[in-house]
Amino acid sequence: MASEAPFAMNKEDLLTLARTPMPFGKYAGRMLFELPEPYLLWFEKKGWPEGRLGQLLALALEIHRAGLTRLLVPLKNENRHRFRADHSDTDAE
Repeated sequence: MASEAPFAMNKEDLLTLARTPMPFGKYAGRMLFELPEPYLLWFEKKGWPEGRLGQLLALALEIHRAGLTRLLVPLKNENRHRFRADHSDTDAE
């Protein structure tokens, strides 16, 4: 495990954070941005996973620290809402 995970906060990172489930552990299946802050702090102390997952978990912690987690909620389901809007007129026919 790496001790630090550099990241850049950009649109793609935020979308990925909002739509990627945790692949393992106690919170497997929960979206990364929804992981509890104590769990993210544990990773920070023990070492982030290697690669993209570690970068995203570090970003999730920074978003928690800034109190911005709720801003990712709309991104979680953005595609689902867009799909409904794109097909709403076909239901009326």
